[in-house]
Amino acid sequence: MTRIDLNSDLGEGFGEWRLGDDETMLELVTSANIACGFHAGDPALLLDTCRAASKLTVRIGAQVGYHDLTGFGRRFIDVAPADLTAEVIYQIGALDGLARAAGSHVSYVKPHGALYNAIVHHRDQARAVVAAIRAYNDSLPVLGLSGSVFLEEAEHSGLAVVTEAFADRAYTPEGTLVSRREPGAVLRDPDEVARRVLRMVTEGVVTAIDGSDVRVSAQSVCIHGDSPDAAAMATAVRALLDAENIDVRAFT
Repeated sequence: MTRIDLNSDLGEGFGEWRLGDDETMLELVTSANIACGFHAGDPALLLDTCRAASKLTVRIGAQVGYHDLTGFGRRFIDVAPADLTAEVIYQIGALDGLARAAGSHVSYVKPHGALYNAIVHHRDQARAVVAAIRAYNDSLPVLGLSGSVFLEEAEHSGLAVVTEAFADRAYTPEGTLVSRREPGAVLRDPDEVARRVLRMVTEGVVTAIDGSDVRVSAQSVCIHGDSPDAAAMATAVRALLDAENIDVRAFT
């Protein structure tokens, strides 16, 4: 039976500001990439999110990013590698403490936003993130884009790597993500997204923004939790995968 993990970015509010329907998403996904306070998330919200994930036995991942609350972590920052390593250790440790207080623990790491996209090609920052994960807990798997230098460096260093595809993001013909600044970068139709995911999982293919087919390697598929249509898309994806007898479970 074909197997796939579904993940989503959660805990991305701050204070009185809430973003996304985390409760519904946690009922549908198998892994939760929870913010660590640098791009979003305050301690109380993150603890509540960890508790909700733990109650539903959803795996908790540390979604580490640039120190950029104002930009939601979507702006590249030219951080010195040593500083980036320290910042990533700090974020993993903070979330792991909250997760353990909630009866769970951090079981993988996924970079967020601009950091995720930067380390597809930025080798120095990729190495800095890998160094942080190894320093904190070298048994933690990393979640990233297939073909990225991040996964290359992680695998070379002995970390377990998990390849990821995106349900609701457009792809370039080169297999990278279309910038959010470009039209059509974010998909919103639940049925279209569900069909895309099924094809990713069963054929290893996604249609790029120019109409060409691109090979994708996916052990996990992300549905972004901050989209207004996130819950509807996740519901459609999960329903179609279940109908096609796809085994949806966490990779860890």
